Amino acid sequence: GTWKRLTENVNELAGNLTRQVRAIAEVTSAVASGDLTRQITVDASGEVSELKDNINSMVESLRVSTKANQDQDWLKTNLAGISGLMQGRRDLAVVAELIMDELAPLVSAQYGAFYLADDADEEPELHLIASYGRPDADDHVATRPTRFRLGQSLVGQAARSRRTIAVDDVPPGYVTVSSGLGQTAPINLVVLPIVVEDQVLGVIELASVHRFTAIHRDFLEQLMETVGVNVNTIVANARTDELLVESQRLAGELQARSGELQKRQEQLQDSNAELEEKAALLAQQNRDIETKNLEIEQARQELETRAKQLALASKYKSEFLANMSHELRTPLNSLLILAQLLAQNPTRNLTPKQVEYAGIIHSAGSDLLQLINDILDLSKVEAGKMDITPERVPLRQLLDYVEATFRPMTTQKSLGFRITTGSGVPAELLTDDSRLRQVLRNLLSNAVKFTETGSVELRIEPADPAELPAPVKRHGQAIAFRVVDTGIGIAEQQLESIFGAFQQADGTTSRKYGGTGLGLSISREIAYLLGGVVTAESTLGKGSAFTLYLPVARPEFQELPTAGGVPSPAALPVAEHPAPAEGGSGGPAHQRRLLVIEERPQGLLSLVAQSAVTDLADSNDPRGPVEVITVVGAQEAAAVLAAEACHCVVLELDMPDGAALEFLEAMDGDAGLGNVPVLAHNNRRLAPEQERRLQSRPVDRPLELLSSLDELRERIALHLTAEVPGAVLPLVRHEDPAHHQPAPRPLNGRLAGRTVLIADDDARNLFALSSILELHGVSVLHAENGREAIEALSANPEVDLILMDVMMPEMDGYAATTAIRAMPEHADLPIIAVTAKAMPGDREKSLDSGANDYVTKPVDSDDLVNCMQRWLDR
Repeated sequence: GTWKRLTENVNELAGNLTRQVRAIAEVTSAVASGDLTRQITVDASGEVSELKDNINSMVESLRVSTKANQDQDWLKTNLAGISGLMQGRRDLAVVAELIMDELAPLVSAQYGAFYLADDADEEPELHLIASYGRPDADDHVATRPTRFRLGQSLVGQAARSRRTIAVDDVPPGYVTVSSGLGQTAPINLVVLPIVVEDQVLGVIELASVHRFTAIHRDFLEQLMETVGVNVNTIVANARTDELLVESQRLAGELQARSGELQKRQEQLQDSNAELEEKAALLAQQNRDIETKNLEIEQARQELETRAKQLALASKYKSEFLANMSHELRTPLNSLLILAQLLAQNPTRNLTPKQVEYAGIIHSAGSDLLQLINDILDLSKVEAGKMDITPERVPLRQLLDYVEATFRPMTTQKSLGFRITTGSGVPAELLTDDSRLRQVLRNLLSNAVKFTETGSVELRIEPADPAELPAPVKRHGQAIAFRVVDTGIGIAEQQLESIFGAFQQADGTTSRKYGGTGLGLSISREIAYLLGGVVTAESTLGKGSAFTLYLPVARPEFQELPTAGGVPSPAALPVAEHPAPAEGGSGGPAHQRRLLVIEERPQGLLSLVAQSAVTDLADSNDPRGPVEVITVVGAQEAAAVLAAEACHCVVLELDMPDGAALEFLEAMDGDAGLGNVPVLAHNNRRLAPEQERRLQSRPVDRPLELLSSLDELRERIALHLTAEVPGAVLPLVRHEDPAHHQPAPRPLNGRLAGRTVLIADDDARNLFALSSILELHGVSVLHAENGREAIEALSANPEVDLILMDVMMPEMDGYAATTAIRAMPEHADLPIIAVTAKAMPGDREKSLDSGANDYVTKPVDSDDLVNCMQRWLDR
């Protein structure tokens, strides 16, 4: 076995050393006794001749001993080197390549092949996994097989017999050794089996243009054992370490014997000391390399561990947010749906105060939904999953949106509000319109909220390259949006902390101003995604200035094509931003129109109306956008109403000479305008005569008296979302029972008679969704999980559409949708996924499972009805 061979090697080494010592002793004794016949090569006489002969004898002995030591050192060192090279390797192909690359030059071989035993089949085979100097494809040797059975060719024979096969004087044409200068045939071939515990693991074949020396063959024999052990235990190579330790021990014993020789002969001391020094240096270098490798491996493992921890933490966070979104949106869905139904009061059996309560509940629920969306936005930004959609954004359109949104807010708080544009500002930007609006909306909302007196101003001007932050400079020309206010200001030490998530300048429980502290954090991250930067300057008690630096056209953004081409950006003139243009007429017959009547053109009520209409722009209402028509005085209003039908009328009661009351009386005399609601706004208490005239109006003429601009804005939005004019109960309602309310009727006759299956495990959502659909004359079926939904569908083949919740017990919405799609009779049945888990990828996952559309909770009743109508009409 291995130990026996190692012991024989050690004994042989000890015998050689002993014979060398005896030879030296005999020569020394001969010299001392005067024997001059041994190894004398020159003639000499006297004491000089004897000294010369002794020195020659000692030098010759030293040469022989040194040569033997060098051979053993070469053998042991290269064995240890190749063994160390294989340590830590896990890929057999890589190990084989390393062995070939190191072994062939080491024994002066010009051709080599490594065959690995494959026991996967019933009959073991040897297949080629690595080679050295393998001939080109043009050589006929390259066409020989690369797999051999046991006993097939010398490769298979060496494996079967488990003995080394050596071939001297290889005939010409057997194999070719070639280079760029020429080619020749080797003269010596050796085939070495790799055997461990009587098991063949592989075969190594080597060929050389020279004859392998004895030390080479001895080295190869020993190396096969080491290779076998490493191949057999490539993951846990403890055996290789033991062999390396044993080799080092033998080397140490060899050094100890050399030390004894050193003591006996002072002439050999210097040479042996030099050898010991080199061996010690090599050992130290090996230890240093092993230490470095260990440190590197430990560092790599630590980095992998930390990376896994970060990935796991990110996964847990995303799952937590998704689950919390679902848990919050599920009850919020039923709350908002039922509150909206109560606010619309389709059965007209609620008091005005109850309708007002329902509106407040809906408003509070909407605020909570906005908070959830902010938290999800922050999570998307941190995870790098927030989508950016670059497009051409006309600056004038953006300023109109800001004016319509924030003019009513500042007017309500008696604040000055100005929008100014500087010289050289481009007419359009290449950026994400919705994200830019989100940032500006947050900055301006904060300015209005934290300003009690004074003004809020938005300045748009080209950014000075000298003041641009470094991240913005590389994107080229930039524009600066500055939001300047005269509010409470921020302390200098808090200017950076306010951009952190959930951070506020005043974070105490007794703070005056509310909020979550997410807006600025989200705004800064969105600005970064757009290629911009948000900065802040402030003086406590004097006001603040927040600046958004934004590239005019970020190079990485791809410009979206537009119909008819887009003109190159031009400069806007230096001017204060004008009010939004009046809405015109001439739209299609089904379009909703909002008529605003006030004392001066484009007054405060027009701005409030524009703001409400802007908020409804993304509702995807099939009736199209809302047209806002602004007129001055009752005569123009009468002309518009005579020419075009309006969905709602906003009236300023404070017009001079009682013009507003005269207009109302004129409307009362027109039977065709009986269902058109009128929202009347007044800033001061009405005179007794005006109150009397209003109270004397017919009770079936809808009129609402509103003193709050916020309430006016909400009522405008509520009336515009109604299916027909007058479907919303007015806040001012006569309680005279003599005036009979019309019976409730379906809001959308096209859905009447349809059968819809709702699959949802939450009873609140089932009730809320059923309440919406039953108002439209829909027959509703219920199922609490996916399995019950499939059973209900099988029992009721008349189902026209399915509303499928995603997260349900036993069988979720994805699995249920996939199962329904597998039924041939329901392959085309419309399925709409309804879920509160609004995380990235949920929509795609729902559609991939077979759903036709995707609606997130809280569900907007109008959006849901419109979505259902689209799929039912197909």
